[in-house]
Amino acid sequence: MSLNKEEKEKIIKKFAVEKGDTGSPEIQVALLTNQINKLANHLKEHKKDVHSRRGLLSMVSKRRRLLNYLSSRYQKRYQELIKKLELKK
Repeated sequence: MSLNKEEKEKIIKKFAVEKGDTGSPEIQVALLTNQINKLANHLKEHKKDVHSRRGLLSMVSKRRRLLNYLSSRYQKRYQELIKKLELKK
């Protein structure tokens, strides 16, 4: 379910705040969102895969914590990220 190198670099370039940025909350949320979408598709096919479902829930909660951090500190960056990723909120 993990991302390959090219996908990851593409996401990092798209969401980087400045040159050389690899760990900003925007990038972390974008990477998690991509993984969540892949895992959700996997779970639609494999309904009894409980271990992967647990991992999905932990990724969703981590993304939520990062989004809460962004919304409390940088409201404008948060709004832009929600728009780009087409997330609800």
